[in-house]
Amino acid sequence: MKQLLVALAAAVVFFSCKSNADNAAAIESAKKATIDSMNNVSAIKQQVVDSMNNLKKHKHTPSDGAVTPGYADAEMNNPAPAAPAAPAAPAKKKGWKGWSHTAKGAVVGAGAGAVTGAIVNKDRLKGAAIGTLIGAGVGAGTGAIVDHKKKQQGQ
Repeated sequence: MKQLLVALAAAVVFFSCKSNADNAAAIESAKKATIDSMNNVSAIKQQVVDSMNNLKKHKHTPSDGAVTPGYADAEMNNPAPAAPAAPAAPAKKKGWKGWSHTAKGAVVGAGAGAVTGAIVNKDRLKGAAIGTLIGAGVGAGTGAIVDHKKKQQGQ
């Protein structure tokens, strides 16, 4: 019976750690936004380098011998167009907010189960180990149910 409970708890924990397709799409979207942002920054850098090179080409010396930068009339009247703003990368959620309910449930359940198992069982270590497995399994199961309900509400 104990082996069955341990196997069941392990299966639930492994099930709760599976990858979510929505998370993969969000990650790919964030990667694409980051790459686009980096490309925009490179384009802006190139514009700055080009404008600095134009300044170097159009330098002139006045009668007193001092070197001052000069601008061509076209540059003064038609400044370079502003580069489009880089899209903001989606903010990463920090701490518990980035976790699924399944993962949160597994962690909280494991902690609660370890404490309860250590208190209830005379052999504290054995009780904590069994309580951790059972608590993680129950917590992950409960979190999976909440995740499923949230997913249904969102669609």
